[in-house]
Amino acid sequence: MYVRSVVDDHPRFEVVAEASDGREAVQRVEELQPDLVLLDIGLPSIDGIGAARLMRRVAPDSKILFLSANRHSDIVEAALNAGGHGYVVKSDCAHDLLIAMWAVLKEEKFVSRALAEVPIL
Repeated sequence: MYVRSVVDDHPRFEVVAEASDGREAVQRVEELQPDLVLLDIGLPSIDGIGAARLMRRVAPDSKILFLSANRHSDIVEAALNAGGHGYVVKSDCAHDLLIAMWAVLKEEKFVSRALAEVPIL
């Protein structure tokens, strides 16, 4: 997994958990209260947008950064409205992932450059 290798290779970040579906992701976030959550839109059981809404309730201080291949502006807006602090298009991960992670941790909004036409909420 490219994302995992980028995070593992950076000395300031630590992966504390991974989840295979939305329900498990919400449980892990509630238990661990991470600083940053990398969340895909297309998850089984509960999609990423639904999971983000639940995460906002159980871990209000955790920042959520969405990673998705989906470029539709309505999905990006829904993700940000659900509590996402940023949205990275997977095809832009090589350039945008670390930049987005730092921005979100500094409480800045971030949207991939491929989505420049989407207003940041």
